[in-house]
Amino acid sequence: MVHQPRTPAWPPKSAPRLFLAEVLSEGGVMTLEGNQANYLGRVMRVSPGDNVILCDDVTGEWAASVVEVEKRRVTLRVESRLRPREAVPDFWLCPALLKKDRFDMVLEKATELGVGRIAPILTSRCVADKLNPERARTIVTEAAEQCARTALPELATVAKLEVLLREWPQERILFFADEDGGEPAAPAFRREKAPAALVIGPEGGFDDAERAAIRALPQARPISLGPRILRGETAAIAATALWMAEAGDWGANE
Repeated sequence: MVHQPRTPAWPPKSAPRLFLAEVLSEGGVMTLEGNQANYLGRVMRVSPGDNVILCDDVTGEWAASVVEVEKRRVTLRVESRLRPREAVPDFWLCPALLKKDRFDMVLEKATELGVGRIAPILTSRCVADKLNPERARTIVTEAAEQCARTALPELATVAKLEVLLREWPQERILFFADEDGGEPAAPAFRREKAPAALVIGPEGGFDDAERAAIRALPQARPISLGPRILRGETAAIAATALWMAEAGDWGANE
């Protein structure tokens, strides 16, 4: 018996993936310039007829084909929608600013884990005091492209902790990873689900006044992340993964 080769999936999973600012629709023609054109033309070396996967953070994921490759721009035609935009758990991560490389990791991994909103905060013990919004947006976009997400997390501007607490929405629980201890995180996450958020301190943790201010918030729920002292980026990533497993969209409670 001669087995005929299966028709390959189209577009292949190896096709380049890009998020675009424009809302996509079938038959639309997109002309890319700048970094995205350079990525497709010089890095991926696409040619007319090659496949590209596009996302717009609104309608979902689309198959597209390369129409033309020029020195500084690439033209694509949108062919068909592959997936709608994913449902995103109503979970905010509020991490204190860290050193650049460590906070880059928080941005990247929070995106991969499915966080809906990242709201960086500034506290008294933060080593860093600012965040480049364009660079941060690039990090989360590239992370979403790499792990095949069809949605981007909302990226809030950096706010001082006192401002975050003063403007905190009444309906949203704020889990507080407190070094002084609290309820074990897993059962707390299971009991009080979305809408929820998690606040994580910087290197050195929160000072006494900040800790008291957080605990005074009616929506705050102090939690423990275990017996070991975790670095800021480790705490943010580990706690987010645990929330996704216990109360998010990882299927733990189905």
